[in-house]
Amino acid sequence: MRASLIQIGVDPDEPVAERRTRVASLVREQRGSDLVVLPELWTVGAFAYESFAEEAEPLDGPTAEAMAAAAWDTGVWLHAGSIVERDPDGPLYNTSLVFSPNGDLVRTYRKIHRFGFDKGEAVMMAPGSEVVTVPLPQTTLGLATCYDLRFPELFRALVDAGAQTLVVPAGWPARRREHWTLFAKARAVENQSYVLACDTAGTHAGVEQAGHSIVVDPWGEVLAEAGTGEEVLTVDLDTARVAKIRDDFPALKDRLLGRK
Repeated sequence: MRASLIQIGVDPDEPVAERRTRVASLVREQRGSDLVVLPELWTVGAFAYESFAEEAEPLDGPTAEAMAAAAWDTGVWLHAGSIVERDPDGPLYNTSLVFSPNGDLVRTYRKIHRFGFDKGEAVMMAPGSEVVTVPLPQTTLGLATCYDLRFPELFRALVDAGAQTLVVPAGWPARRREHWTLFAKARAVENQSYVLACDTAGTHAGVEQAGHSIVVDPWGEVLAEAGTGEEVLTVDLDTARVAKIRDDFPALKDRLLGRK
């Protein structure tokens, strides 16, 4: 399976509508990939809290429309990162969108662990509650977002639900970059799964982003890692390697706590 991670540069001076158009073009350039992954809240910026309400949109809003068309035109599975979703009943959510090669919105994931402690996302958005997987022809994706990386119990639940490839869009800050790469590797090793972790570049509301999107295999080997600017990582994944590693080194079978 060929996967492409697009590490989008978020410039606060670039209008959101123009960024949607530009990113849709970047997706279309990935023809030949099976899966394309975008970062968290790339339309508005993960730390641009003051713009969340203004830029919130429904699941059939302008970002979904643009990404559906890009997925259809390119013939890829598209994890379109996340948007600020405005639920018809009122709450805001940090919601990931996954489109099929037909351009259909097949799954959504509302971020469970909201960052900010007593400000920002943590108080402005409602938490999700559903563990979400997406079956692809080559693998089963498990969905998580940014701050979720710090909560390994979510990833165990995803593996229990059949996930073999863990996809993590993010808006991770530069000052905690070492944590970002550490957690990506740890989640891969402990769950014997691929990890595709796609971050943003640029600066959101004065917060410099880490970049360093990363692809880690089920043995913890880094297959590709970006720098700090806008960049595309394209990696060929041997999806059969997940089952082989789990069979050759069956650590997951030795779990005694929390196993279903």
